[in-house]
Amino acid sequence: MEEQPVPARSVLYAWGYNQCGQAGQESAIHSAVPHPIRVAIHPSSLRLIAISCGLEHTAAIASDGSLFTWGSNQFGQLGDGSETNSDRPKRVYGLRDEAVKSVACGANCTAAIADSRDGTCRGRMWIWGQNQGSNSPRLFSGVFSSSTVVIQVACGGAHAAALSEHGVLQTWGYNEHGQLGRGISCEGLQGAKIVTSFVKFLNEPVETVKVKQVVCGEYHTAAIAHNGDVYTWGLGSSGQLGHRSLQSGNKEVFPRRVVTLEGVDVVQISAGGVHSCAISSAGGLYMWGGSHAGQLGLGPRQDRICGTSDIDFFFQRIPVLVIPSGARSATCGDLHTLVRMANGRLLGCGYNSYGQADSGKAYYAWYPSPIDWCVGEITCLAAGGGHSAVLTQASNLKEICELKLVDYVTASTASTIADIASRMSCDSLARFCLTFRDHWV
Repeated sequence: MEEQPVPARSVLYAWGYNQCGQAGQESAIHSAVPHPIRVAIHPSSLRLIAISCGLEHTAAIASDGSLFTWGSNQFGQLGDGSETNSDRPKRVYGLRDEAVKSVACGANCTAAIADSRDGTCRGRMWIWGQNQGSNSPRLFSGVFSSSTVVIQVACGGAHAAALSEHGVLQTWGYNEHGQLGRGISCEGLQGAKIVTSFVKFLNEPVETVKVKQVVCGEYHTAAIAHNGDVYTWGLGSSGQLGHRSLQSGNKEVFPRRVVTLEGVDVVQISAGGVHSCAISSAGGLYMWGGSHAGQLGLGPRQDRICGTSDIDFFFQRIPVLVIPSGARSATCGDLHTLVRMANGRLLGCGYNSYGQADSGKAYYAWYPSPIDWCVGEITCLAAGGGHSAVLTQASNLKEICELKLVDYVTASTASTIADIASRMSCDSLARFCLTFRDHWV
């Protein structure tokens, strides 16, 4: 009889600030210990494939295209038609006829890209929450035609962006800091428009650029062009745009190329509250922007440049190579950063008062520090306002058994399971148990 492959199992871990249930804990209990989140997906052969964190809410996609949300719902960002918080993942039934492909959580809104389950439409965008006109998913094309295939959507503090399969970018929302990239800043909610003007060189005419990835920070936006150039725009007062100087006071109102990254093959970018990061094809992690909470992983400010404030400010504004190789992906939260390494380890740095950035108990993780909680291969990571989440999976029997044993780890059993795990060469499980035990001592 032919041996059948063991189906992959996925586990979603969340931890950190939990005032509204965004870390999946009941009764607003903050948890510095990552714990598995129970998501009611059926049949059991399904697994989770993607996650996203907003300021105080979280979303996850199952392999059948179902979408689940939990946490704060003050602005209807959970998409269930109400404004009631939830500490348990609940399916977004407004998208039951859609197969969700990707999801993006903003500060207080959510957006998703989905294909219709009947196969008639693909790459449609759905939005809900603050400033999106609905507390349940509504179909939204903006200035794209109804037949345009959308491949990515990103949400920030109060603005959003969407990218078509042809590399065309549109933005909408608030624009007081120029985060919509229209050449002006203005007050009030703005409708959708195509971003048409990109500044590659100062003092030269703007040009049109095809975009292949876009991300939104709190009040800034970043994009990767098809040729690999990185552009940023919006608020830049903390250096989050990566430019040595700004052309419009404390902001850039046009997308402007980050010249310091010229020659770097950037494959992924992320934007947080006041900082940004980029991953190169060689596994390098570049970071820039605000660092007062350690979110750049460069150490305390006063120690980094010997107290020379002018030099310190200069280096804050340009991308710095923090990890030279081995970084696979990274995500920026409000004041912390998570990094997935090629060796399977998870690193964190930044504000850590709820344990969101480091396994230790310090309030700040000034340097990239290992987070030894998660068992299984990390496939996706997300960082929110004060919470973090990672998605892991197992694809062989040994890994599946490890993930199952995690369910039985308590303060009283951690040492015993750690001993067994060490003797069986289950290193991740052993680290999980020991760190769990030490945290509760």
